[in-house]
Amino acid sequence: MANNILIKNAHSVLTGLRGDAARSPASDVRVADGVITQMGKALPALPGERVLDARDCVIYPGWVNTHHHLFQSLLKGVPAGINLTLSPWLQAVPFSYRRMFNEERLRLAARIGIVELMLSGCTTIADHHYLYYPGMSYDASAALFDEADKLGARFMLQRGGATVARKLEANDRHSLEPETLDGMLAGVERTAARFHQRGPRPRTRVSMAPTTANVSVRREELTLIARAARGMDIPLHTHMSESVAVIEHCRSAYGCLPIEYLAEHEWLGPDVSLAHLTHLSDGELRLLGSSGTGMAHCPQSNARLADGVARAPDLDLLGGAVSIGVDGAASNEAADMLSEVHFCWLMHRAHAGAATRPKLEGGGEAGADRVSVEQVVRWATAGGARVLGFDGVGTLEVGQAADLAVYDLDTPRYFGLHDMAIGPVVCAGRPRLRWLLVDGRVVVEEDAIPGLDMARLRAEANADVLRLMRAA
Repeated sequence: MANNILIKNAHSVLTGLRGDAARSPASDVRVADGVITQMGKALPALPGERVLDARDCVIYPGWVNTHHHLFQSLLKGVPAGINLTLSPWLQAVPFSYRRMFNEERLRLAARIGIVELMLSGCTTIADHHYLYYPGMSYDASAALFDEADKLGARFMLQRGGATVARKLEANDRHSLEPETLDGMLAGVERTAARFHQRGPRPRTRVSMAPTTANVSVRREELTLIARAARGMDIPLHTHMSESVAVIEHCRSAYGCLPIEYLAEHEWLGPDVSLAHLTHLSDGELRLLGSSGTGMAHCPQSNARLADGVARAPDLDLLGGAVSIGVDGAASNEAADMLSEVHFCWLMHRAHAGAATRPKLEGGGEAGADRVSVEQVVRWATAGGARVLGFDGVGTLEVGQAADLAVYDLDTPRYFGLHDMAIGPVVCAGRPRLRWLLVDGRVVVEEDAIPGLDMARLRAEANADVLRLMRAA
């Protein structure tokens, strides 16, 4: 029973579930063989169990990050792109630097990003990686899975790519040669055969994820891609409706709105997740809700690039699948889940309040209940597992995977809290992470990843940023 654990004496336990079940009355959580087997109070330790004393700590489900670009972990705060909107930012930052990424640099960036996420309490990461081109000298997909495995995180590769060069890239000397459709599909199939797991509590998964569905592949290829993914029994993912330019393009090129375009090409359903969705009509929102299509909501990146505010609360009210993603660190310089959920909680309240009018105009103060802490936690845990297809993951209840974060609110930022349970979300900052468990295995202990040389990682990052700056 060496891997069996009893966590005792927690002040509060949030579960990721809806309604009254969002908070558990339990203070103790028992874990055996990677699964939660018991939750209660004053549970006695069994022979051979390791006991973790969580006195004055709060326990959350491990965060599920549904949309990231790990390669961008070495591209934070690039001056050329810091004050740009999406289209010029793409040219100034990711497009300008992507040719400089070889396997060594990709691995370093992925390591930085995964460590940052894990120290925020994240246990499941979906990376939308799109740096693929004919004749690559290394297997980027395998490298990403390997880095996640070494650190102990659950990992999904959203295998991106393109079969056409976007107009933005037409005169870009850093552009990547597009793949052929057959080449892209073959690459996804090879990766899925090796890494895509099904059934309860999978550790690795793969999705078919052309970078941006309305511009990265030809119109006649889009349905073929959807059918190929379903033939492989893997999900679909892409960027969509991130800025008004996407609406302009779809209306001009296809005579419809972006979500209508996807619907025409079999790109809606519970096996589809779409990143951003910051611009949706009422009709598009209903299409997403009725089809069960998932939203990877990236509030900080969308604010940073002035994209807008996604209608995540409206989709949630329709019963839609809402999740949280941090997006790339090049457009979200704090690419961790704690800062993401804190900002998400604040942003929707501010957005609702900004739409109010004085009482003389039939309004009044409103908006402070637009989203609750428990709702945001659910989006970022159970919602993420639902959107990515990680069955048996994302909530704290008996029979679920033992993926959980134990936060110690031991700094002045959290002193004076009347409700400690909500501290990690409402107070911002990064509480001390006493333990992070994935599949019942301790992967972070006392705010450190066992075996990780943080000083060395910092030095490698600093040295490589200098090399990138010189090359740029």
